[in-house]
Amino acid sequence: MTARLLDGKAAAREIYERIAADVAARVAKGGSRPKLATVVVGDDPASAQYVRMKQANAKNVGIDSEDHHLPAATTTEQLLELVESLNRDESVSGILVQQPAPRHIDMTRVITALDPGKDVDGAHPFNAGMLALGFEGGIEPCTPAGIVALLERAGVPIEGANAVVVGRSNLVGKPTAFLLLRRHATVTICHTRTTDLASHSRSADILVAAAGKANLITKEMVKPGAAVIDVGTNWVNGKQVGDLGPGVADVAGWLTPNPGGVGPMTRAMLIKNTFEAEVRRTGG
Repeated sequence: MTARLLDGKAAAREIYERIAADVAARVAKGGSRPKLATVVVGDDPASAQYVRMKQANAKNVGIDSEDHHLPAATTTEQLLELVESLNRDESVSGILVQQPAPRHIDMTRVITALDPGKDVDGAHPFNAGMLALGFEGGIEPCTPAGIVALLERAGVPIEGANAVVVGRSNLVGKPTAFLLLRRHATVTICHTRTTDLASHSRSADILVAAAGKANLITKEMVKPGAAVIDVGTNWVNGKQVGDLGPGVADVAGWLTPNPGGVGPMTRAMLIKNTFEAEVRRTGG
């Protein structure tokens, strides 16, 4: 068996095309143009590159953006002052504080200080709570929303499927489980300390590997024909790899490349969330 590709780049292009059309139609009717405000603290090259890509994605669909690049010595209080200013700014639709931030920054305080309606990464406790409770109207976190969108685009059956999420982070693992539950999958959450992880993963019709450990999931741990989503970001000998070991493509029915699978969808969902945040903020 050779797995069918869950192509995040192609799916993201389709999302950008829809958003670009929606933005153009909105502006043509006299509506406000959405704006994404990004915040980076410190000099991490990867963070700076990610933000540049997100700003370029916004520009390409007609969404304005502004970047706030703060020095590594910025205090939590100084960052909170900027967040509060962006909360009050009526021209700003969405705010993204890029992570990771320097270790001395209290990101819990920063995230909870965001206006939930502008929290386009879906990390604020209000949005996380709306998702956990199954309520509509909150902002869904970008990576989990992108995972589900990839599965739905490919026609992977979710309702009634056994789904195993390997990873329990607040950014990916837990919200992915909640989004799959919302679509009536039977969900198991595992992690790197799960006893006999293979006994769980082999039962999965949908397997999401999001633990951040290279070669964690081997081909022997995958159910033949399963849809496998590789979210892991690991660096081995200077090369980005996911959480999957060699040979998984020979067993799986569907598979995301890594890179090129979930990453492009994460950025596309950020832009989608920004547009939808502006629509909600202005009442239409």
